[in-house]
Amino acid sequence: MLGRTAQNLFWLSRYVERAENMARLLEVGYRMSLTSRREGGASEHLVSMMQAAEVDEGFAEKHDVADVDTVAHYMMFDPDNPNSVYSCLMAARTNARSVRTAITTDMWESMNEAWLEYSQIRPRDVRGAKLLELLQWVKQRSHEFRGALLGTILRDDGFSFLQMGNFVERADNTARILDMKYYVLLPRATLVGGDLDIQQWTLILRAASAHRAYRHVYHDRYKAHNIADFLMLRPEMPRSLVYCARFVQQNMDTLTTLYGRKEACHEVAQGMVDMVANTDMDAIFAHGLHEFLTEFIARNNRVTDALSESYNFY
Repeated sequence: MLGRTAQNLFWLSRYVERAENMARLLEVGYRMSLTSRREGGASEHLVSMMQAAEVDEGFAEKHDVADVDTVAHYMMFDPDNPNSVYSCLMAARTNARSVRTAITTDMWESMNEAWLEYSQIRPRDVRGAKLLELLQWVKQRSHEFRGALLGTILRDDGFSFLQMGNFVERADNTARILDMKYYVLLPRATLVGGDLDIQQWTLILRAASAHRAYRHVYHDRYKAHNIADFLMLRPEMPRSLVYCARFVQQNMDTLTTLYGRKEACHEVAQGMVDMVANTDMDAIFAHGLHEFLTEFIARNNRVTDALSESYNFY
């Protein structure tokens, strides 16, 4: 496969997943701002969400006040924000069009319809309950694209690049959702273990669509240790860090089988797997949750860089 084709497939899948992930981050930031006004108001929680997404500096260059409407517009519709849902869907459609013959009709139609419908939405109409409805719509459209991908495309090298793009991006998002907890709560040690603490950890679970799955595994009340463990180290949880890291590695192994050689990116991916597979939550909390997540995000970025170099993305 040509390096340009592999690159477009990888980033098509990443941008679809990123659009969904931006919706997830905004939802948890928005809900935290509603449930924790007494601990700093809406602005603090919305800013913490943008810090986790690393879009806070871009926002600050354009806006002085971080209220719900302004933050929602920046995260959902602002074309100057390269990580806004608008920018992600546009980039995903551009990549899909570039590899139109390498994807199926169902995948193209799902992506194209999502972009056309989203581009017709008037931002000024999206407030309050309408915002939550739109966030759900974005997640649903991402699921539809994933369903079309899994149900119609050949299991060849193109499939592997698509899957790696999806799970590299998903790993990044799960780490950022967890890191948001650090920004919101950890500086206030007096709140740890309290009702607000548990409420915010529960919102983190809901942001990862892991609320019910968590209850199947842990039957006691919500605990920070268990929630972090579930989203980081549980191999059966499809959004956990260890699941995503292993899935990326498995698809690299598929490429090794298809191409008959192992590239340098495999060692980088193995390093990321080892980081989350050979530890436990006691060690992570002792080291520092924020520090661990920051290092994981950096390693995940290095996987993309190594993949690009090994398979001639340009």
